[in-house]
Amino acid sequence: MGGDVGPDVVVPAAVRALTRDPALALILVGDEAVLGQRLSRHRFGERLSVKHASQSVGMDESPAQALRNKKNSSMRIAIELVKSGEAGACVSAGNTGALMATGRFVLKTIAGIDRPAICSSLPTLDGHTHVLDLGANVDCTTEHLHQFALMGAVLASAVDNNTRPRVGLLNIGEEANKGNEQVKSAATLLSESDLNYVGFVEGDGIFEGAADVVVCDGFAGNVALKSTEGAVRLIAHFMRSEFERSWLTRITALVAMPVLRALRHRIDPRRYNGASLLGLRGIVVKSHGGADELSFANAIAVAAAETEQNVPNLIESRLQAVMQQAEAT
Repeated sequence: MGGDVGPDVVVPAAVRALTRDPALALILVGDEAVLGQRLSRHRFGERLSVKHASQSVGMDESPAQALRNKKNSSMRIAIELVKSGEAGACVSAGNTGALMATGRFVLKTIAGIDRPAICSSLPTLDGHTHVLDLGANVDCTTEHLHQFALMGAVLASAVDNNTRPRVGLLNIGEEANKGNEQVKSAATLLSESDLNYVGFVEGDGIFEGAADVVVCDGFAGNVALKSTEGAVRLIAHFMRSEFERSWLTRITALVAMPVLRALRHRIDPRRYNGASLLGLRGIVVKSHGGADELSFANAIAVAAAETEQNVPNLIESRLQAVMQQAEAT
């Protein structure tokens, strides 16, 4: 029921996801009357059901208010379904703070993880990379960055079939003496771990594919993400302006249309929608609030892939191995 559009996007996105993945089953949580009206033309049998929720969380509500006053919200009930095992994952385009707070309260964090992190994939020259944290934790300690690195590596290994993902730390330079004390200390910790740590990664290195996992605090990660989104919109605006400048440039645009369509597809942010709240004892995926049908369907696909690989269990097993090794030494 959340996000900028709500059921008008979520319902057609669910239909798209079910059509694309025959093994998928979905539970739509929200106002039964509203959802039923939009689902009246679709028939997926037991693969699509509705769970009534009498409340919803507003995009501007505080996380504390949502926890105290919205126990029957669609967000809360969806996460409760994950806890009970009735659902493998929760996907929401709603209030990010409320989603994180409710996820932590209902599902709890994995033993050994202090704070969950928001992780999403971004396009690179030869594929994509996973970046975390993207805004959940503005201030991070060295140990938090180490935990993010471990969780990101487990995720990349599971969903990308990458047995030894390269892990880098986002920094203002590649030299060892660059960065603040937290980043430099985290570099030491990661270099002594069994992760495939490749060193510092600058902002442009994210998109050059310098690492399969890029680790940072939530402040730097969110700035990098929003700057990227803004740059894509700016370039698109400039290209449209130039192609519409005269009749000659309009003809040029027609000739270049196949290339432009291919470019738009490769950098389309909708293909990378779906940020994972890593560190919880269950799978919760945050969709962009302004997601359209394609974007939200891709967020559902992210949740399905993580459910299939049981990512929280993989993270917990990896952490236990790390802690046992630390105790042995």
